[in-house]
Amino acid sequence: MSLIEVTDYDRKIWEEELRDFLPDKIFDVHTHVYRKDLFDKEETQSNRTVSWPNAVASENPIEDHQEIYRLMFPGKDVKSLMFISGNTGFDRNNAYLSDVSKKTGWPALYYSLPTQSADEVERKVREGGFLGVKSYLSRAPKYIPTNEIRIFDFFPKKQLERLNDMGAICMCHIPRNERLKDPVNIHQILEIRKEFPKLRLIVAHIGRAYTKEDLGNAFDLLTEAPDTMYDFSANCCDDAITEVIQRCGAKHVMFGTDMPILRMRTHRIEENGTYVNLVPPGLYPDPYGDPHLREVSDEEAKSITFFAYEELLSFKRTAIKLKLDRKDIEDIMYNNAVTLIESARRDMYGTKE
Repeated sequence: MSLIEVTDYDRKIWEEELRDFLPDKIFDVHTHVYRKDLFDKEETQSNRTVSWPNAVASENPIEDHQEIYRLMFPGKDVKSLMFISGNTGFDRNNAYLSDVSKKTGWPALYYSLPTQSADEVERKVREGGFLGVKSYLSRAPKYIPTNEIRIFDFFPKKQLERLNDMGAICMCHIPRNERLKDPVNIHQILEIRKEFPKLRLIVAHIGRAYTKEDLGNAFDLLTEAPDTMYDFSANCCDDAITEVIQRCGAKHVMFGTDMPILRMRTHRIEENGTYVNLVPPGLYPDPYGDPHLREVSDEEAKSITFFAYEELLSFKRTAIKLKLDRKDIEDIMYNNAVTLIESARRDMYGTKE
């Protein structure tokens, strides 16, 4: 049985809208590869995160990950930067991912915890052949209310200082309800760039600016950190993708999917300053009643395609609006990520591979 159904409507979108627009080589800079059998038995939903992604896929082993690329991007050479996901089983899944990275040659980031010392993080990164770290706001101390979590609560400065010395990559999913426009987030991004200039910082999801309202005047201030990289994974907001390319330049923006979430079949809309994922009826049962998930009628569902295609259609509209040339598109879809990864590998290990 196929992992996903590819419908006639999906094929139409691919053939008529995306195949010729996309370069032959694609690098997905934001993906989760992990196995559920490596979680602890008490794995539970974190109350600091939205619940709807868990309805899409309970795991994404490398075999599924590569198969999804084959199904969604036929004829394209797609590779990715990988890290794990989940609330438990970090050591086992990090070890699994290290093995996957060595076997495939695809780069990976170590999932770090704020309780680890700088020495331990460096040792784990180097032993596993990782190129840096990824962590998440849910790892911050439990006594901190969700909307008061700061970047430094899950990426302590002692860790960032050591990662800076290594020239490592840091994939940063920023916290707080106001997302990119939050003044604490902006201040701490600027602080990181000033204090740790050799750290290769990636602000994931364009700072979670999934609607126009999430942008605020963030890029008026973030232009003070011109070396920051951004990915637009899981982001279908034309305004956000347009703004980050206009203000930061095509050389500082990278394509990412957030797989396996982007295998989801959905059409995202903006409503009252937030996002809502419209989905076919019965496809993604959500026991938590997440307000970001809404079922549509069977008839409406016929014109809903993959989340990954929705994101790429948004990027295509932006590319047309900004009159990006072929080189700009190739940079965003492939070259920028490969350049970043190869430079990190040289600084950390002295080689490309």
